[in-house]
Amino acid sequence: MSTPVYATPLHALTDDARVDRDAAMTAVADLLLALGHDPDAGDLVETPRRVADALIEMLSPEPFEMTTFPNDDGYDEAVVVRGVPFVSLCRHHLLPFRGTATIGYLPGDRLVGLSKLARVALHHARGLQVQEAMTMQIARTLETALTPRGVGVVVEAEHLCMSARGVRTATATTVTTAFRGELAHDDALQARLIGARTS
Repeated sequence: MSTPVYATPLHALTDDARVDRDAAMTAVADLLLALGHDPDAGDLVETPRRVADALIEMLSPEPFEMTTFPNDDGYDEAVVVRGVPFVSLCRHHLLPFRGTATIGYLPGDRLVGLSKLARVALHHARGLQVQEAMTMQIARTLETALTPRGVGVVVEAEHLCMSARGVRTATATTVTTAFRGELAHDDALQARLIGARTS
């Protein structure tokens, strides 16, 4: 008898509005002009296309299915995937922020394929984001798909809107956390997750 496996589709974070690539390229060309650069000059000719395509890629979450399976052996300790690298776009400056996510959960009746923990982070990184919201979205997705006893997410990132402009704190990183269920009240497990940073 086969073991049942359930897959929950994870939909895009944004509306299903169609992307207008041509309009995006025109907007980039207009921006270059407004900043004093001629988009028809030399090596800038392809820049509007390149920028539009890069932004479309970074703003398009890759759908996947959250495959879960029964916890037949009753595993009840934390499952943690550390150091998942990601790049996202700051919704305030349209500059990248990048770092790593550590994602863990305390299983209930179901387990999830380990690669799906990484995919959850990468899915939510695609879009106009703020790190705090992305951290909560990862936790919420795991809660919904698994109904675990607890969820913990730790995200550490460098923000180019801080390191490449403004205050220019090149070595500063930002850490955000989300602890749900039993993990919300377990200081020892929280410390293990927070201490798992790899950057």
